[in-house]
Amino acid sequence: MLRYFAISLVSILFSLYSFESFIIFKEQKVSNQISNNHLLKENTYKDRTGKNWDNRTRFQIYENLKKINNNVVIRFQPSYFLNKKNLSIFPLSGISNSETIHCNENGYFSIYQSDRYGFNNPDKEWNDKEIEYLLIGDSFTHGSCVNRPNDIASVLRSLSNKSALNLGYGGNGPMIEYATLREYIAPNVKNILWLYCESNDLFELVIERQNQNLLKYFNEANHNQNLKNRQKEVDKLLYQNFEKERLNQIKKEEFKIKEKSIKNDKLKYKILKFIRLDRTKKMFKKKDAIYDDIIFDEFEIILQNSLNLTKTNNSKLIFVYIPEYRRYNSSNYSDENYNKIISIVKKLNIDLVDMRKVFDNENNPKIFFPFEQFAWHYNEDGYKKVAEAIYNFTKN
Repeated sequence: MLRYFAISLVSILFSLYSFESFIIFKEQKVSNQISNNHLLKENTYKDRTGKNWDNRTRFQIYENLKKINNNVVIRFQPSYFLNKKNLSIFPLSGISNSETIHCNENGYFSIYQSDRYGFNNPDKEWNDKEIEYLLIGDSFTHGSCVNRPNDIASVLRSLSNKSALNLGYGGNGPMIEYATLREYIAPNVKNILWLYCESNDLFELVIERQNQNLLKYFNEANHNQNLKNRQKEVDKLLYQNFEKERLNQIKKEEFKIKEKSIKNDKLKYKILKFIRLDRTKKMFKKKDAIYDDIIFDEFEIILQNSLNLTKTNNSKLIFVYIPEYRRYNSSNYSDENYNKIISIVKKLNIDLVDMRKVFDNENNPKIFFPFEQFAWHYNEDGYKKVAEAIYNFTKN
């Protein structure tokens, strides 16, 4: 009996450590590819611009800029507060009237001056009597990793010579976007653009639907935080949490330095992680988001509510479908979610700008992503292509 137990135990351990070894092999392969891709990006960027890729972190840039401008911050997104409890206010924007450090996928860090409500706009856009475009969405709408005038809203201003208000923010999902529309919609808007990102909007909805603050917008027709008149409170809360994150980052950097001195021998540390089966444990803890019918039903309700709000405002709602890089780097990319989302849009009779079809007409859609490599966002040409498609649709 003891012999069989020992054999079984050895078999189980052998299987577990074999699996751990396989994960390490896969991780190393992916890591090497990422390093090679980044090196290719760095070299391409230097060839094109004559400049070196900016490899600093956001916090390093912050510390440098803080020496010459006290009114500088790092982008701090609403989704940060999804797991926070007992909030007196749930922010739906960033810190107002501040030089805001954004992100880097094109070799340089994008930086913008936020408006009176903490969005990525020239502040004067709020003063226009008529607003041609109001944009709702996530990081693509926000203008991630490009500077003005290369984000979608800026290009629309240039093409139309009319006003465009950008209410997008990185990390937003459909519930935050709907809440943002409820809070910041203006009575003088002609076109409301809902930019849907296929890479993560459904996943974000899975998380957002668990937040009680956002559920109030979903369940209560008249719920409103009056955020336009509470920006000082929003800024205070964001500053407090930003400072906590900044101090945490400093501690992390200090810990890394200490960790290096403690480890001394990296091989010993790797062996310890292997013995503990760290990667295998992490793998079993992972949970994939399941987009069941409930998620699509809730998305349809959110879109229907947005359409109703738009009609009440005498505006037109236009749905813009934003495709991701992985669609063009995979031989078996599934269109299941795409078909369901487009079906909902058509069912609600909402005007559609389908950038998937626009990109499909290109010989090489990867040209719209930084250096034609994997990236979460578009390059300047990609954002311009989206803005041109929207402008041509509304012009006609």
